[in-house]
Amino acid sequence: MQTLQTRFIQPSIINLYNKTIISIILILLTATPTKSAYNSFKISIFSLFLLSLLMPSMDAASSFSSSDITALHPDIIRSHILNRLDGPTLASASSATLHLRRLCTDHNLWRTICAASWPSLNQPHASSLIDTFPAAHRSVFSDSFPSIQYSPPPHPNPPQLPPEFVSAVDLYYKGRPVFSRVITTETHKGWFLSSPLWVELLDPNEVVPTPLIFAKCDEESSWLAHLEENLGLSWIVIDPTRKRAVNLSSRRPVAARRHWLTGDLEVIFAVTMETVQWVIRVTCCGKAGGAMHVREASLTMEDTEGRHVTGRDSFVILQDAMENGERRKPDPEEAKARFDKFCRLKREIRERKLRRDSVMDTVAMLVSFTIFVSLFWFMVFGF
Repeated sequence: MQTLQTRFIQPSIINLYNKTIISIILILLTATPTKSAYNSFKISIFSLFLLSLLMPSMDAASSFSSSDITALHPDIIRSHILNRLDGPTLASASSATLHLRRLCTDHNLWRTICAASWPSLNQPHASSLIDTFPAAHRSVFSDSFPSIQYSPPPHPNPPQLPPEFVSAVDLYYKGRPVFSRVITTETHKGWFLSSPLWVELLDPNEVVPTPLIFAKCDEESSWLAHLEENLGLSWIVIDPTRKRAVNLSSRRPVAARRHWLTGDLEVIFAVTMETVQWVIRVTCCGKAGGAMHVREASLTMEDTEGRHVTGRDSFVILQDAMENGERRKPDPEEAKARFDKFCRLKREIRERKLRRDSVMDTVAMLVSFTIFVSLFWFMVFGF
């Protein structure tokens, strides 16, 4: 009898375990009506379904209650359910009940999620900065995963610049990281404050190999479309002084094209903020049919006239966006539409400026001609 008790779990415990699992699934699917909840359970849903067959039938989903969740040991919920969730689903689960909120704020869960999402944050310098944040990795995920939406005020208050800011960059292909790096940019030097912002990720002669193969010339258009669908990038900027972070990448490319001068492949990621936009350009090189290498990756800010914004002005906008920007679910299609709209606005402003300059040139020519004729008339005929 003792052997049977040690080898088999009592039916009441099985029922409690199954009811708890189904309860959490229902809560998550209700709290997160997106594909992320379903993707989080793609590994374990079949096993959970088999376990649910063991439990007795129930009249309605309302028979599940939070008491079933609290009765189950927290370690079981953490190790068998919560550690299978992605970041957005875990955040939704934390808002379901007070008990789940306490469990979902576990630091190790968010550390694992951040490490899987952004391998660059595992590097010592970035990791030590994250540990100083109020909620560590959970704060970084809350700041960096959503897409930033921000409209700069006409005259933002000048901030107190930190001595440096940190960029954590990850390049992905088909969702898998192929390159990660953390760089530090000093802000107290005069060249940063007065010069156009230009953060270069790679050294001048550095080339980063990738698993991609350059397409042949006759497959150029389909290859560019393939890159727009499968290439990804994250550029997280961390402010060590204010303990805030923001992701300045559109996640997926907003454009992929050949550079008009060099012929190199240029993949563009951008975050548009009404009158300015952050632009990340990844320049790739290689021969048709050979391996594709990343030669350059840079972060800049430009305004609607196409001018690069200085480091001081860029950081004024950046810090205000960190504090007051609205975080939304990332939408690559919306980011591409906003980029196209910004490019059209730049083109319209440039065309208006060219027309205005053309009119001014014409007026100047007429005035000069009139003055010349008047002087000639005066010299020949006098008054």
